[in-house]
Amino acid sequence: MKVRTRFAPSPTGYLHIGGARTALFNYLFARKHGGEFILRIEDTDAERSTEESVQAILDGMRWLDLDYDEGPFYQTERFDRYREVVQQLMDAGHAYYCYCTPAELETMREQATAAKQKPRYNGFWRDRQDPPPAGVDPVVRFRNPSSGKVTINDAVKGDIVIDNEELDDLIILRSDGTPTYNLTVVVDDMDMQITHVIRGDDHVNNTPRQINILDALGAPRPVYAHLPMILGEDGKRMSKRHGAVSVMQYRTDGYLPEALLNYLVRLGWSHQDQELFTAEQMRELFTLDAVNRSGSVFDNKKLDWVSQQYMQTTDASRLAEALQPYMTERGIDTRHGAALSAVVDVLRERAKTLVDMAEAARYFYVAPTAYDEKAKNKQFKQATANVLQDASVRLAELATWDAATIQSSLDACVEALGIGFGKLGQPLRLAITGGTQSPSMADTLALMAKDDVLERLATAISVCQQAES
Repeated sequence: MKVRTRFAPSPTGYLHIGGARTALFNYLFARKHGGEFILRIEDTDAERSTEESVQAILDGMRWLDLDYDEGPFYQTERFDRYREVVQQLMDAGHAYYCYCTPAELETMREQATAAKQKPRYNGFWRDRQDPPPAGVDPVVRFRNPSSGKVTINDAVKGDIVIDNEELDDLIILRSDGTPTYNLTVVVDDMDMQITHVIRGDDHVNNTPRQINILDALGAPRPVYAHLPMILGEDGKRMSKRHGAVSVMQYRTDGYLPEALLNYLVRLGWSHQDQELFTAEQMRELFTLDAVNRSGSVFDNKKLDWVSQQYMQTTDASRLAEALQPYMTERGIDTRHGAALSAVVDVLRERAKTLVDMAEAARYFYVAPTAYDEKAKNKQFKQATANVLQDASVRLAELATWDAATIQSSLDACVEALGIGFGKLGQPLRLAITGGTQSPSMADTLALMAKDDVLERLATAISVCQQAES
């Protein structure tokens, strides 16, 4: 039997972190077992589902490179099939019309609450033969077994046993003829031959109902695996107040998709003490029995650490390709000047995200229009002009422009002037970058055109000469 998993989001908002992790675990399980991964859009909620949300889901999946083998399938295109199955259940005696009005249902709930019972539908129309009341459009309810137990052999949580007496007869077709979630999911999983349903544990309560419908249809049960919740740092379920945002916001914030996936795979799953995984390793090592039963805390500092590891180890050409859009967004033209892949190599040690790197890379392509004010007041004195002038003359005379030759020239400057290297290095860094942070000056200057370096030094010397003594 070929493994078939599915990711089935509702398009009522963006693709969030929890959804992305669910998609990832389904993807990895299918790939590990040589199976197929299906994308299904559960868009039956007409009031809340939007085209924008569908596109956000597709964009998120594409950015994370979670390629699916089939789909996307849309539930709104399958209404005829759902009604066909409802009729099948009706004909077999597994479903029936219910004519209760909203007021009658509210009375049932109030009576159950007063009797200290679980508020729910009491099966009023389950076995009645009364003529239907005039003017009431009925719903269709599933005739849930009234005795026995449902056992969920959960691949993550272990066996979960629910008494059928705790389950009421749920609505499977609304009075307007639209199907409900628990019916559509069952039909889709049955028709699409889903073998493993891997989803968040907020669906545990739905599972026994869905199993009973599958049994009534004579369909095989998939393996269920309910994933633990992702928690905020306060231990409560992650939500917008914890900073939960669209997956695409992490792209905007400059995270590599590989880094985000690596972080997500460790949210509730582990392999020994390993923290960093290639995409191939994730596909090879992922197993459901290594998924934790308890919730995992989303830690932004840990995400930044993972991101920084990827910034340091990702191939320079790949990193430059990923960085280019962030440079373009900032109006920085990288067509002239240092190769972006070379810039990436000297900046990668300090950067946590592509946004960090893009900001740091600006001075390689654009001369500073202003200087860090605090550093300027400290470094740019009249005496500094002579130091920068000496360095400028020596650099101008160089026939070879590389890091080693530049470093030798700077060393000769401080030796001739009898000063510590900091007396040259700090004002030189400010002159070239406009700030106080950069890789070594020799490495930095070697990536820039000599004429650009000399021009920036000339501007800084002029500023120093105008400073107060």
